[in-house]
Amino acid sequence: MALSTLEDPLYYLANFRRVLDWLTSRYADVLSVDEAAFIADFQRLPQPSQALLVRMIMRRGVDFRASRLDYAEIGDTRAAAEPLIAAGWIEEGAPLSLEALFALTTRPEIGAQLGGWLATCGLSRGAGKGVWLAALQAESPEPRPLAEWAPGLEDRHYRLSVDAMCERFRLMFFGNLRQQWSEFVLAELGVYRFETIELEATSRAFSRRQELEAYQHLHRCRERFEADEAMESLLADVPRLPFANDWLERRRGRLIYKLAYRLERQGELDQALALYQDCSAPEARLRRIRVLEAQQAFSDALALAERAAADPVNAAERQALERVLPRLRRKLGLAPGRRPEAMQPPRLDLVLPRATSVERAVARHLCRDEAPVCYVENALVNGLFGLLCWEAIFAPLPGAFFHPFHSGPVDLFEADFQVRRRDRFDSCLAALETGDYGAIIRRRYREKWGIQSPFVFWEALDEHLLELALQCIPARHLRLWFERLLGDVRANRAGMPDLIQFWPENADPSQATRYRMIEVKGPGDRLQDNQKRWLDFCARHDMAVSVCYVSWASEGDVEVAGLPGPDTAVTGSDS
Repeated sequence: MALSTLEDPLYYLANFRRVLDWLTSRYADVLSVDEAAFIADFQRLPQPSQALLVRMIMRRGVDFRASRLDYAEIGDTRAAAEPLIAAGWIEEGAPLSLEALFALTTRPEIGAQLGGWLATCGLSRGAGKGVWLAALQAESPEPRPLAEWAPGLEDRHYRLSVDAMCERFRLMFFGNLRQQWSEFVLAELGVYRFETIELEATSRAFSRRQELEAYQHLHRCRERFEADEAMESLLADVPRLPFANDWLERRRGRLIYKLAYRLERQGELDQALALYQDCSAPEARLRRIRVLEAQQAFSDALALAERAAADPVNAAERQALERVLPRLRRKLGLAPGRRPEAMQPPRLDLVLPRATSVERAVARHLCRDEAPVCYVENALVNGLFGLLCWEAIFAPLPGAFFHPFHSGPVDLFEADFQVRRRDRFDSCLAALETGDYGAIIRRRYREKWGIQSPFVFWEALDEHLLELALQCIPARHLRLWFERLLGDVRANRAGMPDLIQFWPENADPSQATRYRMIEVKGPGDRLQDNQKRWLDFCARHDMAVSVCYVSWASEGDVEVAGLPGPDTAVTGSDS
């Protein structure tokens, strides 16, 4: 799908036309009668009217003043609006609420047009616009046209009537409501670059009209939840039966989980438990156990926890159950059982001068010419994986991509993400055995630099860091990390240590001690569960990893610059 050029003053219209063509070719069986009629009628409008409508669609809100719709490439926007009014796509003179009026007018305009009312309410001319609005709203005025609110403005008010329809078009094209029309412009400007994927003519996000409408309904429920609507009215509208479509069911499951968690926090444990029982989100089972425990239903909680422990949905659930099971057994007077011992990485204690970033303070303290330290957090391992496995990640599988603006496949976080691409990932990871991985990663870095990726954060991965990593990290460690990533992409993309220190001049390149990863914790900070899982994984595979605990120096303390060598176990204090 070729994009327009910004040198064309009507670039936005060209892009909107391409979207309509895209929908016509891919969604003819999904479009409603009104949507299909809109697309056909749009093509017959005069070009200035088309351009004006698209300008309004791509701006925020639905209410506009004619005087502020001023575009040189359109010309007389008042004339361009007439066919749109005749078509019913914009409405002139619709009643405005007081809040909408304030959004359309400036403070001086309000003072001039509503000055008498402000004085009657005892409002100072020097008060802020928000103060005026709150005071006037208290009188609950009825909506009225702009000409009645502010006759002295001598302006016209247009309301966009097709906003909801065009939002559906945007949803059908992108498959989500997160991406905006501005994606076209940002891509043309080079702010965002996307991998080129060969899309099949049948590629689309929704296979049926019911799926589109279900997505929109779930989205509206989510908006109401985030607006803190009363739970009673919200629960009445949330779908309680599972969707056959896995993608929609995951969205429903996440929404129900949020509702149940809010009820749990509010002390409505019976309602929360009922929702968790009907919830397909993987975290719901653990919350059920916690609610049963809060209700002192310890036998039921233990039975469910033991079933979960026999087949945990992921590492996070397994980790949480290791804490929950002994506690439940003790409450029932049973032997708590033996809790698996986590591998404890070496500890490093530092006293440093107070700094804005504790991670950067540690990096500066430990850095040496012969042993540079880089602040990488999750960027390094993800980036190396993303570069080596680029072809597998962006493989044009059915349903993985359906428009030109994907930063990654839509099934990235699904359980079968790796399974669907097993042969491709195996081929990519085989380069770690043959020794070709370094050349592949370097070539991909040059060829793909700046292209959006779910794993590669370009600004955090420069060539110097890349070379140090390829030089110092053994291929077997890379493979272990990459396989762990693939095991649970959503959970394992985060939690990696903050810093990495390299010893590039170490004489024996086979030694794992040519690098050390360091998780940094400032005063009062604790390891998070996902960090503990990564540290445990690294320690179990004999990877060099430390946890650095920092205390801020008091006045008069002296910083000590001692540094263990690459073959020294760091267990004590470096301060």
